[in-house]
Amino acid sequence: MSALLQFLIAGLKNGAIYALIALGFTIVFAATGAINFAQGEFFMLGGMLGWWFLHLGLPLPLAVVASVATTAGIAALLELLAVRPIGDGDPLRIIMVTIGASVVLRQLAEHVFGPDELSLPPFAAGASIKVAGAAIEIQTLWIWGITLVAVVGLAILYRYTSLGKAMRATAIQREAAQLVGVDTRRMVTIAFALAGALGAIAGLAVAPLTQTAFDVGTGIGVKGFSAAILGGLGNPVAAVGGGLILGLLESLTAGYISPLYKDAVALVVLLGVLFVRPQGLFGGSRKEKV
Repeated sequence: MSALLQFLIAGLKNGAIYALIALGFTIVFAATGAINFAQGEFFMLGGMLGWWFLHLGLPLPLAVVASVATTAGIAALLELLAVRPIGDGDPLRIIMVTIGASVVLRQLAEHVFGPDELSLPPFAAGASIKVAGAAIEIQTLWIWGITLVAVVGLAILYRYTSLGKAMRATAIQREAAQLVGVDTRRMVTIAFALAGALGAIAGLAVAPLTQTAFDVGTGIGVKGFSAAILGGLGNPVAAVGGGLILGLLESLTAGYISPLYKDAVALVVLLGVLFVRPQGLFGGSRKEKV
């Protein structure tokens, strides 16, 4: 029983990270209709920049804030300099641009930070908490808390603020939003910045447990994309559900079958959903994307 509980805890921890990455995919997809394949690199930049700011002498909280803000700025610049010039907004061309940006960001990170793995200190000291024979690391509680705050914050932004309503209008019908005065180009830039911030938050939260490196973005990007597809691309709530389900599937597979198959779960889930239910587990309506 304690082993099962430990697998569930590990699954929910990884699933929370996948949910943050999936939210980044969903926000950009809702705004542009395209997949941002640089999302995994935002995750990488979060951890690497956090380490860099920490070694510049900033205390950990300020290093975290600076890393998130810098990554959000880089994501916004990606939209302004590479995506926006695609005047027709062709999703296929946007996808190709983000794939190229992913390669460039990864190579720049290797050049600037080096090829070695880097680590951040845990956000708080303390021994693991024992629950029914299973251990919960303090950093895991931070990951769950950060994910909850990010999801609630996004829900408040979209539901109760004029900025969020403008972003929803852009996602649902861009031409109609323009007619009522919404600056849809600005909304797309903000969507990229938000996606960058979410990716950076995920990278920072998990770096004390797994370390980080210039090449961690590709793998986590695939898992975040699989989580978004599993839940239903374009729906933030579904993205969170997809992330948690994928994390649990991975953990149970590693625990009861073999850790060798853990990383294959995301690909199997991705292919299975695309073949059987391409709208995702929680999809079904195209009336509202966000």
